[in-house]
Amino acid sequence: MAEKVNIHEALASVTEHWSQKIIGEANGQLIKVAKGVGETNWHKHDDQDELFILYKGHLTIQLRDRDVELYEGDLFVVPRGVEHCPRAENEAEFLIAGLNVTSNAAGGKPNA
Repeated sequence: MAEKVNIHEALASVTEHWSQKIIGEANGQLIKVAKGVGETNWHKHDDQDELFILYKGHLTIQLRDRDVELYEGDLFVVPRGVEHCPRAENEAEFLIAGLNVTSNAAGGKPNA
């Protein structure tokens, strides 16, 4: 049986920026929480869309042709195959959903 998840507590347990923690799965989609400050590497996902839901702070999803500004409560889907680079001037907390969203160099995570 599924257990409830407190998003605030899940985010509090994330200690490394641009790392993701799986908090659930629904219909083959992984639901993760993450924190970010600074920016990731430019990257794309050829096999899936990537959903961002901003929980706290401000997050800019840089695309090659524009920037998408996310504020608390905003949602944005990066379509599969679209290069993007999330950036946060101050720490942002967000949820991500995708088939198998990565938190390594292939998923844009910067080198530590």
